[in-house]
Amino acid sequence: MPILLFLIDTSASMNQRTYLGTTFLDIAKGAVEIFMKLRARDPASRGDRYMLVTFDDPPYGVKAGWKENHATFMSELKNLQASGMTTLGHALRAAFDLLNLNRLVSGIDNYGQGRNPFFLEPSVIITITDGNKLTHTSGVAEELHLPLNSPLPGSELTKEPFRWDQRLFALVLRLPGVSVPDSEHLGSVPTDESAITQMCEVTGGRSYCVRTQRMLNQCLESLVQKVLSGVVIHFEKSGPDPPVIGEDGLVDPARPLSSFSPQPWHSCHKLIYVRPNPKTGVPVGHWPIPESFWPDQNSPTLPPRSAHPLVRFSCIDCEPMVIDKLPFDKYELEPSPLTQFILERKSPHMCWQVFVNCNGKHSDSAHPFGYLKASTTLTCVNLFVMPYNYPVLLPLLDDLFKVHKLKPNLKWRQAFEMYMKSMSPYFLLPLKKALRMMGAPNLISDNMDCGLSYSVISYLKKLSQQAKIESDRLIVSVGKKPPQETGIKVKNHSSALSLAHRRDFKQLLQGITGEVPLRLIDMNFKEFAGFQIALLNKDLKPQAYRNAYDIPRRNLLDQVTRMRSNLLRTTQKLIRGQDDDSLHSIPVGQMGNYQEYLKMMPSPLREIDPDQPKRLHTFGNPFKQDKKGMMIDEADEFVTGPQNKKRGNTGDLNSGTALKRRRSMSPLLRRPQTPPIITNHVLSKGPTGTQGQQGIIKPIPLHKGKLSLSLRFKKRMLIQQLESALEEIEDRQMLPTQLNNVHSR
Repeated sequence: MPILLFLIDTSASMNQRTYLGTTFLDIAKGAVEIFMKLRARDPASRGDRYMLVTFDDPPYGVKAGWKENHATFMSELKNLQASGMTTLGHALRAAFDLLNLNRLVSGIDNYGQGRNPFFLEPSVIITITDGNKLTHTSGVAEELHLPLNSPLPGSELTKEPFRWDQRLFALVLRLPGVSVPDSEHLGSVPTDESAITQMCEVTGGRSYCVRTQRMLNQCLESLVQKVLSGVVIHFEKSGPDPPVIGEDGLVDPARPLSSFSPQPWHSCHKLIYVRPNPKTGVPVGHWPIPESFWPDQNSPTLPPRSAHPLVRFSCIDCEPMVIDKLPFDKYELEPSPLTQFILERKSPHMCWQVFVNCNGKHSDSAHPFGYLKASTTLTCVNLFVMPYNYPVLLPLLDDLFKVHKLKPNLKWRQAFEMYMKSMSPYFLLPLKKALRMMGAPNLISDNMDCGLSYSVISYLKKLSQQAKIESDRLIVSVGKKPPQETGIKVKNHSSALSLAHRRDFKQLLQGITGEVPLRLIDMNFKEFAGFQIALLNKDLKPQAYRNAYDIPRRNLLDQVTRMRSNLLRTTQKLIRGQDDDSLHSIPVGQMGNYQEYLKMMPSPLREIDPDQPKRLHTFGNPFKQDKKGMMIDEADEFVTGPQNKKRGNTGDLNSGTALKRRRSMSPLLRRPQTPPIITNHVLSKGPTGTQGQQGIIKPIPLHKGKLSLSLRFKKRMLIQQLESALEEIEDRQMLPTQLNNVHSR
């Protein structure tokens, strides 16, 4: 499961624009998205884990860690803003600590028990920065320094902050602000000359100097190819150089190479590929790479080891040794000057032994644990990891099976015991497994000892528990936003009594503001212990006194006068010397943002009687009530039919005038005893029901199940609209008549 950690530069210099019209931060965000699309083409990318770290102060720099999903990663990436300093060293340390925290919990580093290449968490750290000067609170640094005081438990067990399966790559954006003629040539992208380049080379990575968008795409495609499963090993030559091979392909012993002239292949940091098992997807191996010390059971502590094991190789040719059924590990080397030099010798049967210094019981002993050998087709160089001191063990095992037939004599047992005493105790377990696979399970007893003292074992267990607690704390802190500064902190540059604690503070304050003559002898302007200048309104944008670089040159003297008058005056409602227009000046984009203004308003008081229906204020009639929240008579809902336009007798309830009065009457003036007009039966067809009563509204027969709810709702809304219109028209004219009708009834 490869881990892809993106370290994005969020310093203020990332806001500068390029010839493309976008800022460096926008280009960095787009580069991450392009990389993820290119990586998605590989079927092995399904198990990738993405993390996001910025240059913000800890713990706010980790935006997406171990528990965040892909959606959170993309959301945090889009919301990045550039407003800080170029604290590259602290950001790199935070990125390495984030990766190493899980290693202590799982115990994958296997401290004091050998280095297993098949125990790995391949991680690629991709840093995207503009390559400017490294700035921090105390000044500008010329070189990159990683903090050594890491809060991570167990960090003292490794000399470097990184591990051998973590590689650092840097995309240094050097895009100009003005477009230049397209004169680039597609080829290898050069290495940048910034401070991060050396750090990349130490971890086995490299940096890219990006000058155009096309070069950026080329670098991203190269980085996708770098996502490989493997560990970095430091190979170093030991002893004399091999003899020169002549033009005929034979060794010319008369012309040995000079050992005093250093060559690139003499020392290099290169990756060895650790291929996962095709069936399980997990790397499988048998033999560890020895430690650079002998584990002593009397030692209370473990010596710190380097991140990359120093593997020395001897250029003396030897024959490769392999016996039947003995397991061995085979790792392919990344292309390097060393592999190129071995392949140029064109000798597939040649092998060079590899060993680690100080890994034996005696400090001067160094026995081989494997060899370097070119492939049969001369296309690559492989590292074969064998049992410790295999030139002694393999002949013993060969005699055990072929000569003694698994029944060794006393001489063989004595030779085997001497071999076991010369190797580190952590080789006993893999050797016992190998002998079991070969068919000799009883050669090594079960009461094996790992070689570590009790104090070291208990310390490693304690580290695992502390790392678990620290991991939970870090997981909780991920996603928290940094608090906004509410004031300007004034640093204390002296141990003397500050101005705020002096007895003559008021006199000194009056001298600062210009009310009385200022005595420079009685005060020191550098003494402000624990003082903080408060900001009255956080949303006030044109506060030029916060940053002196924002003040135009022509206004410097005027601004200094204002700052002197406002110093230490935090109780005033407005700032003295500031224009009233600037208090209400906001950007054009924020002028229509009325919601932010509503959030700042105080909450209104509650109603005295919340059960009382609310009265809607209307321009014409302030006593008009809202009819939507009132009960509506069902009989009034379906009053439909032709209306008589003639004015009849006011006392006739069946006339058109009476109908108008009934509609214009408010609900308070209606008589509740009035029977409904509509009935559920059909009127008789007599002559009395059809002659001389044109103003009477004919009732509509209602059949159950025929009238849908939507029709009833539409009729109800139509009646309410008609009633509202008639009320406003006849309000003044019909109100006296309505009152007379009520009194007469």
